[in-house]
Amino acid sequence: MERTTCCIVGGGPAGMVLGLLLARSGVEVVVLEKHGDFLRDFRGDTVHPTTLQLLDDLGLAERFAELPQRRVDRVSVPVGQSGELFTMADFSLLDIKYNYIAMVPQWDLLDMLADEGKQEPTFELRMNTEATELIREGGRVNGVRYRTPDGGTGELRATITVACDGRDSFVRDMPELGLRDFPTPMDVRWFRVPRHADDPAGLIGLIRDDTFVAMIDRGDYYQMAAIIEKDTDAQDRDRPIEEFNADLVRRIPWLAGRELVADWDDVKLLHVRLDRLRKWHVPGLLCIGDAAHAMSPVGGIGINLAVQDAVAAARHLAEPLRRGRLERRHVAAVQRRRWPTTVLVQGLQRVIHDNVVAPALRGEIDFGDTARLPLPLRAVSKLPWLRSIPPYFLAYGAVRERPPRAALR
Repeated sequence: MERTTCCIVGGGPAGMVLGLLLARSGVEVVVLEKHGDFLRDFRGDTVHPTTLQLLDDLGLAERFAELPQRRVDRVSVPVGQSGELFTMADFSLLDIKYNYIAMVPQWDLLDMLADEGKQEPTFELRMNTEATELIREGGRVNGVRYRTPDGGTGELRATITVACDGRDSFVRDMPELGLRDFPTPMDVRWFRVPRHADDPAGLIGLIRDDTFVAMIDRGDYYQMAAIIEKDTDAQDRDRPIEEFNADLVRRIPWLAGRELVADWDDVKLLHVRLDRLRKWHVPGLLCIGDAAHAMSPVGGIGINLAVQDAVAAARHLAEPLRRGRLERRHVAAVQRRRWPTTVLVQGLQRVIHDNVVAPALRGEIDFGDTARLPLPLRAVSKLPWLRSIPPYFLAYGAVRERPPRAALR
């Protein structure tokens, strides 16, 4: 039987940031990650200004700048029959140090955080270690049981266990947490297509006829997000991939002549979910990030909300954990702090689902027809200063979280 102060389940952005902040604050931390590495394709790669500023505060800005990345400072859509690009949002209008979104492979970011954590004597990262069950005794959670690929099992007891293992976290089945689910009209297909040097840069949205695609500039390729109606992916996968590519060229003609998708295995499906726990904590357990609230990909802000959850958790928990005086009120304070932002963002995503995504999938919105442009787009065309509002919200969210002073470098 092993023991630590804080057991973090899940080595994603929230888990690694929380582990690093607590360890730098002198708290003993063990992070359990079920995979042997961080290499997963089409994970969220958007690092927003709040996270960039956090890395700067932690003394990691120079090291982060060395990671392979692409900077996106504007969101554009082709409008009218000519397909002229129109800028809907412009981060460069913000008077802040990091006025852009950094597109960084998530595994590179996690490797960097893991390396930094290993510099702290109170930090331990265990790869290939899957938490399978909570240890529940006397009405509280006292840690987790885990297993390793060789069949080994064990128990890790902890003062506090923090679930950072995403929307499929096993702790979400606890009835006392009260999972609330919201309907979504879409799923997303992720795949890559080649990008040429003279192709449009930045983040490009395309809504035309029955097409709804976001194209993320990653340098020599676009990361494509094709939005489709909910639960319709399987019916297409019996088609030859050549038909899929032909439809893609029909919808985006300037992709003609390129080697596009080679196989259906290269098209990954994200089952979009939008939900949240009514209660993020029970005695001895706290949920943050997607484990507490699964976000829609709309806005690409899931990672950054999870990271801000981790920062808030570290600020509220570090000192009580270090002194051995953690009380339930300290844990409850994390949900109180993060709940308004979560509800606000999910509310905005639901509005976009109902008023943009669903109508676009029904063919009721077409950027190729200027007479059918959505009201917000028409407003931005007449009042260009509105282009700074979406970036400001994406940059800062409802509130900005500050890390514990002891974690700063």
